[in-house]
Amino acid sequence: MDNGQVNRGSGDRMGGVNLPALRGHNEALLLDLLRGAGPAGLGRSELAARTGLTPQAVSKITARLGAEGLVAEAGRAASTGGKPRTLLRLVPEARYAVGVHLDRDELRAVRVDLTGRVVAEGAGPLDFGAGPEAAVAAVEAAVREVARGADPGAGPVALLGVGVAAPGPLDHWAGVMGRVTGFPQWEGFALREVLEGRLGVPVVLDKDTNAGAAAAAAGFGAGGFGAGGFAGGPGAAVYVHVGTGLGAGLWLGGGVYRGARSAAGEFGHQVLRLDGPPCRCGGRGCAEVLCLGAVARGDLREAARILGEGVANLVALLDVDRVWLGGRVVAAAPEVFVAGVRGVLGGRVAPRGAPPVGPVVELAEVGVAEGAAELALASLFGRAG
Repeated sequence: MDNGQVNRGSGDRMGGVNLPALRGHNEALLLDLLRGAGPAGLGRSELAARTGLTPQAVSKITARLGAEGLVAEAGRAASTGGKPRTLLRLVPEARYAVGVHLDRDELRAVRVDLTGRVVAEGAGPLDFGAGPEAAVAAVEAAVREVARGADPGAGPVALLGVGVAAPGPLDHWAGVMGRVTGFPQWEGFALREVLEGRLGVPVVLDKDTNAGAAAAAAGFGAGGFGAGGFAGGPGAAVYVHVGTGLGAGLWLGGGVYRGARSAAGEFGHQVLRLDGPPCRCGGRGCAEVLCLGAVARGDLREAARILGEGVANLVALLDVDRVWLGGRVVAAAPEVFVAGVRGVLGGRVAPRGAPPVGPVVELAEVGVAEGAAELALASLFGRAG
């Protein structure tokens, strides 16, 4: 990806899609069910039974969705004595979303279809410290690059939106960056508004850890990423990210939990050692400075043990039943980090001497950029993300 080149001027807006019919709850509900059904599809009677809608309503809605190119026939079900039922499926390539992971030293962008499958991607270096304007130009160039069709002569594909995952803190609801640790120049920058003006499509801004949690939840279960959307996702879970920073995304009550001020999940700045080494947040002995310090020394087992202590605190507080580990540091030594976190959790004693029953600890199979794209798709399928 060439982050220095913009393929089209800022005034050349992307291929946005205006689909008023999809704003309704019933349409989104049917699309989510068809997404979960996969290529095999579902019949209209099944859709009616699962949603409580009348068969007539389902027929009208699916006809409208078919006219928009979002739904197509998937064949016919085997006859059980009557006329074989026509099955319907989601058309994955009908629309797309782009997800961007805006890290402190790297930018990665992916384009996904309606099932969450990555169809185009690119990555390149980024200097987050260079400030918002340079980052905006890099994001715009990256989005335009991955939004091009396979044919070099083709225009941009139809985008439903763009999800941007950035270091926190930030205000997800307002789309405004906070005082990112070590980068005070970002505070108050309206990143979502600026990008929407440059790209001409809806933009969702969230913390990288929340996007990681969304990606892990969407990929949860035997169906893989996008199968069933979030409907078949886990109960209470946490995504822990170890990269240029240390953070957590919380999946509680069937969705990302952000807190009243989008500040939930500041996992890396819990104090594990009083009067420990200074952290860039201004505190001392934070999990982030201890863990990343061990990584810098090459002591990955110690880094995993420190991470495990922080995770154990979180598990004790929230009683989650699943922990996903992700980020480039974990990806470089996955067995070490999974074993380290499991070891710490396994050593904790349950209340009243009961045998410890800890959460499942596993690697996150999908990246932050994919999660950002999933957040951009959420409204299409009737989810808040």
